[in-house]
Amino acid sequence: MARLILNGKSAQLPAVREAVFARREAGDDIEVRVTWEQGDAARLAEQAGREGVERVIAGGGDGTVNEVVNGLMRLSPEQRPGLGILPLGSANDLATSLGLPLDAESALASALHLPLRRVDVPRLDDWHFLNMATVGFGADITSSTPKTLKRLLGAGAYSLIGAVKALDFQLHPAVLRWEGGERRAEVFMLAIGNGRQSGGGQALTPDASLDDGLLDVLLLHDVASLARLRAMRHELASRPARGRHVDAFRTDGLAFEAGEELPVTLDGEPLHRRGFQVAISPGALALAAPPDCPLFSRPPQAGSRGRA
Repeated sequence: MARLILNGKSAQLPAVREAVFARREAGDDIEVRVTWEQGDAARLAEQAGREGVERVIAGGGDGTVNEVVNGLMRLSPEQRPGLGILPLGSANDLATSLGLPLDAESALASALHLPLRRVDVPRLDDWHFLNMATVGFGADITSSTPKTLKRLLGAGAYSLIGAVKALDFQLHPAVLRWEGGERRAEVFMLAIGNGRQSGGGQALTPDASLDDGLLDVLLLHDVASLARLRAMRHELASRPARGRHVDAFRTDGLAFEAGEELPVTLDGEPLHRRGFQVAISPGALALAAPPDCPLFSRPPQAGSRGRA
């Protein structure tokens, strides 16, 4: 049995209703639960696991997926259902990078029937995320992009807001610490990737894997002028391990401390933090994903279609 946890804003979309009816006619056993307010998706995901549901499907955008993940992580590992994704948001960064279809009926069929593959789940303080956390410039774009603009332009809304914001960027003095390393810098943007893209298709950590037990970290720093901003963009193309404006490294944990509260996003969900700790739980969830998905470092295992 599968249970679709559907963002209430998408519940009346004809394509979604038709997709559910089509899958039921095809013989799939699928229940639907609709969210009403923030927190519902996490609560419904946790409830599904306690009731023995084999697969939970997050129907919505990246934020809905994030909330469902947090509900599943409240359960013991033995109780956690497998997770499928029905992408219905404006960016759908995780679904796109996984190679999932974006039309409702094909996406729902994939969420129900693709094999389950073990994925790592990072945690920033007390909140889990599956795809990416960003701090500073990238987070500010995500949190300040109006929802109406997201609906009108989709992923293009992020590029538009980003172009405007880049003309008035701000740096933030901060310290990053990880095992074997420390970095003090004027932070323009920090990206902590389990997945690869954020902000409507920006490949911030293009070599990340969901199952390698590591976080891919991208730090953009010390760009006090537009000339340095251009230099940073050129340096970013080569991804040096440590450059004048770009650092890229992998770690299984990270501590961050700034002099003031900064905008942070977890899978597109905004919050503010002055400091935080990030850790990772290897293989904590089972995610429905294509066998040839490039986000995995290992091939899928046989017999991975039911409960996680």
